[in-house]
Amino acid sequence: MGCQGAAGYSQADAGLPLHCRPQVPEQGGLPPQLPASRPVPLAHVELGGRGDRLPLVLLHGLFGSHGNLQTVAKALPLPRQVLTPDARNHGDSPHSPLMNYEAMSLDVQHLLTRLGISKCIVLGHSMGGKTAMTLALQRPDLVERLISVDISPVSTASLSEFSAYISAMKLVKIPDGLSRSAARQLADDQLRPVLPQLRQFFLTNLVEVEGRYLWRMNLEAISHHLADIMDFPVFHKPYPGPALFLGGSNSKDYPEIHRLFPKADVQYIEGAGHIVHQDKFEEFITAVHNFLPPP
Repeated sequence: MGCQGAAGYSQADAGLPLHCRPQVPEQGGLPPQLPASRPVPLAHVELGGRGDRLPLVLLHGLFGSHGNLQTVAKALPLPRQVLTPDARNHGDSPHSPLMNYEAMSLDVQHLLTRLGISKCIVLGHSMGGKTAMTLALQRPDLVERLISVDISPVSTASLSEFSAYISAMKLVKIPDGLSRSAARQLADDQLRPVLPQLRQFFLTNLVEVEGRYLWRMNLEAISHHLADIMDFPVFHKPYPGPALFLGGSNSKDYPEIHRLFPKADVQYIEGAGHIVHQDKFEEFITAVHNFLPPP
């Protein structure tokens, strides 16, 4: 079901590629770099209250951030605690040289522990869906039910496409001191040959720190672990709880879904592509709402 999609931060001498510039101190407002062995304390946004309903955790996809799912979070029935974290090496979460699903699942477990959450419902899109599945398979006691959006527990997509995206971002050169609009336009022009349709999504990761424009994603870690991100860990014991696999109209059903998630309900939304919640928002919200437990 579905394709998968859509370096350290820097100071800089003007004109250097963004990924080559020397490191900016943490007080500049950019995520710190943590050792590979440590769970990453995820930055997150929390909506709703801590009512009787189970908390809902929404996990974004590769190159995204918590903002990609904020509209979904606001559209789901409240009162309910809804968490939208930034994955490691994304958004405002700290950077780490390690980037695989076991580590990302551990980050979510760490977040749930910090917030005193003993059980939740988890929804993930693309990379976030694989993180959600890994969490459910590793710690079924934490996950009451699972929603995976346009992604399956199998190897997905081609490395070359995403390697090209990362290479294009690394080659972007923006002189210091430009206005934000001028910097975005310059980056947009440089990305256009490789990213004819996704530039606005990627440009949400371009941030300004003291007059210098930087990618807030850890492109080096993502690039180094791209094969891990496209892959999926090996599991033998299935997840016993309810699961919804919600795909676009071009998605496929895989036997591995039913092996690892025997209670899976696989649904497709006609006319939706990989970003199901953007392409067919109302249909997506209806499907998720129908799958959530009654109040």
